[in-house]
This record gives sequence, structure tokens and C-alpha cells, in this order.
Amino acid sequence: MRLTRRLLFAGCVLWSLSVTAAIEPISTSIAVGMAAALTGFLARYQNVLYYFQECCRPEWISYNQTGLKNDLNTKLYGQHVAAEVIIKAVTGFMNNKNPKKPLVLSLHGWTGTGKNFVSQIIAENIYEKGMTSSFVHLFTATAHFPHEAHTDTYKTQLQEWIRGNVSICPRSMFIFDEMDKMHPGLIDSIKPYLDFYDNLNGVSYRQAIFIFLSNAGGENIVQVALDFWREAREREEIQLKDLETALSLSVFNNKNSGFWHTSLIDKNLVDFFVPFLPLEYKHIIQCGLAEMVSKGHAPDKEVVETMARDLNYFPKEERVFSMQGCKVIPSRLDFYI
Repeated sequence: MRLTRRLLFAGCVLWSLSVTAAIEPISTSIAVGMAAALTGFLARYQNVLYYFQECCRPEWISYNQTGLKNDLNTKLYGQHVAAEVIIKAVTGFMNNKNPKKPLVLSLHGWTGTGKNFVSQIIAENIYEKGMTSSFVHLFTATAHFPHEAHTDTYKTQLQEWIRGNVSICPRSMFIFDEMDKMHPGLIDSIKPYLDFYDNLNGVSYRQAIFIFLSNAGGENIVQVALDFWREAREREEIQLKDLETALSLSVFNNKNSGFWHTSLIDKNLVDFFVPFLPLEYKHIIQCGLAEMVSKGHAPDKEVVETMARDLNYFPKEERVFSMQGCKVIPSRLDFYI
């Protein structure tokens, strides 16, 4: 047992040195010498390195179920459906010691409704370093895959990146933002890693987490929210079953969704399509007050209400739902403080 632990430590050290080498070249002899010296040190002080260098171990990766539930209930506004689905999906997956496939979540809704924020909350309650963890990987379509002519190259690079990082840490997280701007067919290249395979070429992907973020399907979600409002029904009555089927079909048949005719949907590899509802005026107030606190100001409801009234809402006359959500609040609020 002790030998196994020492080998794990040494592996972690060598991995750290390989990362350093990629940034600042050092000779192989120096690296080996450092590893040998550190291995001897670790034989005497076995727990030291855990607290200084991030490794794929429980000291750095540990699910905080209470933290996730609390964060979603207190920091995410107006998204009762998304919060419930995320808590159940992530908790069920993280508590399963032998999952049959990776966890795959697809988050949909208009801009500013909280999709990026939720992916950040999930990361912060699994990884000690949150979004800055070496095991959390964020891809943005317009930044990482900008040219359609290079789609084949992107497919190869994406496959290699996922394979390499899951080999290092099975509990890796991959977040794909702007899926609605993703070139058709690109995301299908990672389909084997999301499927029900024990392993592929010696690598198991079953403990990994994949999260897709997209504005696609937002119109369907808005329409359901509007229908409930026009029927004088409470927003909190909306359930996942009212949205999920129509959402998955609209995304599958939308050429600009990133999921157009993708086998990820056709083969039922997306575990949950998570809808984010359009935000109402009261939710904008909540976002504004929280933003004031984060900026170091005492919450001032009068200031926030002034800002909120100046934002755009729809339908135009009734002004029920915010068009920009909470995304513009950090910059807008500075003007009113």
C-alpha cells in the first residue's frame, strides 16, 4: 500500500514536471534528478505534496452536494427547473461508483439566464480550484473552432485533447460554450467518448463530465413561459416534462444549434436537456442586489430598480421578461452607482 502511494506521488510529480516542461523547456536529466530527489523526500513526508500541487485525487476533487444545492438555491435566480435537474443529475452521477457512461448535460436558454454561471457552480463544488482547475476544460466555439474549413483538423485536435486529459484524470470536466455557433458535425467527433463503453483503447471516460451551453431552443422555452403567463399560471408550475421533448427536437432539427442531426441526440447520449427560463423583472432586481454586494457596495434597492426599469423587456407592452437577463448587469450597474 505504501509503495503504491509513493508511486502515485511520484507520478503526480512527473506530471507536474511535464506541464512545466511544456511552458519552460528543461532537460530530461534535470527532470529525472528532481523527480528522484522529490521521491526520496516524499518517502518521509508523504502528505506534503497533496497540499501544494493539484493532483487527480480526493484532496483536490471532491463533490460537495450541500454546497451545490445551497449555491443553486441562493445564487441562481428564477431557474427552479434547472436547479432541480442539476442537483439530481450531478448528485446521482457523483455518488455512483461505477457509472455506465459519462454525465452529459445540455443547458439551453436565452443569453443572461445563468447557463455559464451554473457550469461554474458545478465546477466549484467538485474541484478545489473550480474553473481554474487543470481538470476543467472550457471550449468556446468562436475562439477555439472559428473556421468551418478547418473542421476536420478541429475534430482531430478535440479528440486528442479529451483522450489525453482523461488519461491523466478520469474525473475531468469539459464545457462547450456557444454550441449554437459550433460547425455542424464537429461535436459528433467526440460521440465515442460519451457512449456506453467500458473503455476505448485502454481509456475509460465513464467518470468524465460533459456540459454543453447553447442559446438554441431558447424560443421554445420562452413560448412555454409565455403560455403559462397568459394562462395566469404560476411560473413555478413549469416542469421539465413541459419543455424537454420539444427542446431536444428543436435543437436536433436546427442547423444552427451545433446539434443538427447529431448522433449524440439520435443515440440518446445527452442525459438531460436543461431549460433556462427567461428572467422576469423581480429576478433582475435580485441579480442587481447581489452584484452590488459583490462590488463591495451596500445593497440599494432603489438604485437597482432604477437600472432594472431602463432595461428592455418583452412583450413590449406588458414588459414581462427581460431581453438581456442578468448578463449586462455588472456593466450597467456601474452607471447607476
